[in-house]
Amino acid sequence: MARLRRLLLIFSLSLLKHEFPGALGGSSPSAAKTLVWGPGLEPNVVLPARFFYIQAVDTKGSNFTTSPGEKAFEVNIVSPTEQFTRIWVQVLDRQDGSFVVRYRMYATYPDLHIHILHKNKPVPSPVYHEGCNCPQPSGDLWEKHMKCPGSFAQIDKDLSVFNSLDPDLISTEVPVRFGQRQSLCHYTIKNNKVFIPNEIYINGYVLLPDIEFFVNLGDWPLEKRKSTDKIHPILSWCGSNNTRDIVMPTYDLTESVLETMGRVSLDMMSVQANTGPPWHQKNFSAFWRGRDSRQERLELVKLSRAHPQMLDAAFTNFFFFKHDESLYGPLVKHVSFFDFFKYKYQINIDGTVAAYRMPYLLAGDSVVLKQDSGYYEHFYSQLQPWEHYIPIRADLGDLLEKIQWAKDHDEEARRISQKGQQFARNHLMGDMVFCYYYKLFQKYAELQVTEPKVREGMELVEQPTDDLFPCYCQRTGSNTVARDEL
Repeated sequence: MARLRRLLLIFSLSLLKHEFPGALGGSSPSAAKTLVWGPGLEPNVVLPARFFYIQAVDTKGSNFTTSPGEKAFEVNIVSPTEQFTRIWVQVLDRQDGSFVVRYRMYATYPDLHIHILHKNKPVPSPVYHEGCNCPQPSGDLWEKHMKCPGSFAQIDKDLSVFNSLDPDLISTEVPVRFGQRQSLCHYTIKNNKVFIPNEIYINGYVLLPDIEFFVNLGDWPLEKRKSTDKIHPILSWCGSNNTRDIVMPTYDLTESVLETMGRVSLDMMSVQANTGPPWHQKNFSAFWRGRDSRQERLELVKLSRAHPQMLDAAFTNFFFFKHDESLYGPLVKHVSFFDFFKYKYQINIDGTVAAYRMPYLLAGDSVVLKQDSGYYEHFYSQLQPWEHYIPIRADLGDLLEKIQWAKDHDEEARRISQKGQQFARNHLMGDMVFCYYYKLFQKYAELQVTEPKVREGMELVEQPTDDLFPCYCQRTGSNTVARDEL
């Protein structure tokens, strides 16, 4: 049996004793009243990067609404028994009086002690890093720890067209119907191990039900809504009004969760710490950068050239259409996504399918003008026009009018921006992405009427183990085979 990783985590947060001029009349945060909460304080919540929140509160009990300084809070993670700890910590200032503290563990630590200056909160439970194969055996308990919602409307809608699912039939019919598409991948989850042709990954977060399914790894959804053929369950990153694919969080959003504090620089937490200047100091123009993956994007750039005082839109690359510089101007250099938020108004316009930048735009401190579209991501059904974003017509015919409305109604536009930002914070962080996947797999599994199988061509590939930082699972009933990440 492979050895698993185990170390000791000590978490301490201390409030620095400084005055912060300009923050609520020069007041400083109160250690006794400052609020700390979030899933990163719960030892049973396992995420690639754990996180929690700090809300600065003054001595009168009022929340700070501007930053008390990016170094107002110091977070240290240490172990009294280890000279060095394999934990990376970042404190991200959201510029609104609150902070995201995120930390990524590279080893497992028992006896999580949380020391906050105004109170101590020892948590005497092992805290498993995400590379440790110690899944929570109880799905109900995992959902409780993660604070998952009872259901997701999009999942219920997507699965409502299926009375039952037969993995035996699906495994033979889907390849015949759709052909041997390179973008279609066949998965089986068996005994908490995820098999795909020639590979296997082991899930160490929570015990998953046995399921078998096909994932469309391409951009376009596959299952036509008006198809005369038998409907098959295809999981896709994106849905549309003309298809019946089962929608998952996009690959981009999923990868940003798995690789937070890893090999990605753009994720839902880093955006919150890089939202540009305060609202009243932002540029009063709408902004867009991207490639030529849709006709409306060509029209957008032409609009920008005709109305540069309203709109700054330009192409960074041409691939789908012929580049006519007389119509679309020269290509421009790529701009850091964080620099988008120097502008008040962000345009979200489809590419080949839905533009996968929407979660990050919502998380920023600008208002989003979203194109009406037949494509959707897993969370679009929860968004409300004029509450979370400003809607614009599919043909962009009212774009200039909507930009002018935002200019003329600055406080209303700001409130929409704040509502959209709060939606992103509540629904699009890593914990909710994991919850969505779990609920989807759970609901899918309930519809199966035959046993999922490891099919021919699916091979178990042994993953290398790291004995330098072993972990020993203490959860009763957990699988203890070494894993790579799912």
